[in-house]
Amino acid sequence: MKNSSYQHCSLCGRKCSTDRTGLNGQTGFCGMNDSLRLAWAGLHFGEEPPVTGEGGSGTVFFSGCTLGCPFCQNYQISRQGMGRDITAREFLVLVRRLKKAGAENLNLVTPSHFIPSLAEILPEVKALGLPVVWNSSAQESAEALEKIFPLVDIFLPDMKTLDSRVAERYYRYKKYPRIARSSIEEMVRRKPLVFDERGVMTQGVLLRHLVLPGELESTREVFAWFSANLKDRALLSIMSQYTPVTSPEYPEIEPSRYLSEDEYDKVTDMLSEYDLEEGFIQEWITGSDWLPDFNNPNPFSSELSRKIWHWGDGSPE
Repeated sequence: MKNSSYQHCSLCGRKCSTDRTGLNGQTGFCGMNDSLRLAWAGLHFGEEPPVTGEGGSGTVFFSGCTLGCPFCQNYQISRQGMGRDITAREFLVLVRRLKKAGAENLNLVTPSHFIPSLAEILPEVKALGLPVVWNSSAQESAEALEKIFPLVDIFLPDMKTLDSRVAERYYRYKKYPRIARSSIEEMVRRKPLVFDERGVMTQGVLLRHLVLPGELESTREVFAWFSANLKDRALLSIMSQYTPVTSPEYPEIEPSRYLSEDEYDKVTDMLSEYDLEEGFIQEWITGSDWLPDFNNPNPFSSELSRKIWHWGDGSPE
C-alpha cells in the first residue's frame, strides 16, 4: 500500500506538493518518488571523532536531495539520481551487515525526503541497538521532524547560512535560514549532548557549516548565532571543502574559485573571536581529486572507508 504522506509532499520546507506515490510517475523537487533509493553503504572513518569512534560510522547514502546545492560533492546521487531502489527488508539487511562489521552507529545521509518510509523502518533499527544519526541540510518541515524525533539519537545538520541573500543566490531558496534555524534549535532542545566513556556521541547535535568563498560575513553570522544560542549545548564543525562543482543554472558561481588560504585564516580568527575553539575544523584544501565517484564500488578513499554495499551490486540480500 502506498504511503499517503508522499501525496501532496510537504516533508521539506519547499513543500512542492507533488504526488510522489508513483501513480503518475512524478518526482518531487528532491528528484525522488516514494521508493527508497540508496547509492552506497559502508563504514566511514572520515566523520568527526565523536561520530566515527573506533569502529567507523555506518553510513548509508540516499539518492536525491531537498536542497540542491550547485556545488554538491555528491551531485551524482543528489542531483542525478544515481542509485538503486530497495525494500524495507533489504534496508534492514544492510543495517545488520553494518552492525556486524563494527559500526558505531547508523548514519543516514540526506534522508529527509524518505521520512515516511524511515519512520516505519527505524523502530526495527532501534531494536538492534545502533544509535541513529540523521545527517541532513536541516530544512525538514516541523511536521516531518516530529515523526523522527523519537527514532533519532544524533543529529548532524548543516547550517548553510542565516543570510537570505546568500540562500537565494546559492540555493534559490530565500526562506532556508528561517527553516534551518528553527529546525536546529528544536534538535538541540530535544537532544542534549551525551557521550559514552570513550567520548563517542550517543545523543546530541553536531552542527556543520560549510564556508563559502567570498561569503565570510555569512559565516560570521552563523558563528555569532551559535555562540549566543547553542554553545555548550551542541558541537560545531567547520568545513573548508567547498569545491565548485557547478550547474549551468548557476553561471554567476565562479567555476575555479576555492576557499583561499587567507579566507581560511580569517575563519579560524573568527572562531577565537566567538570563543568557539572547542569544536572541529577541516584542514585547508583545494582541488577536486578527493571528490567521491559513485560509479566506483568504493567512492571514497580506502583509508577513510570500507564498502559494505554499492548500488551496482544488486540486491543487498
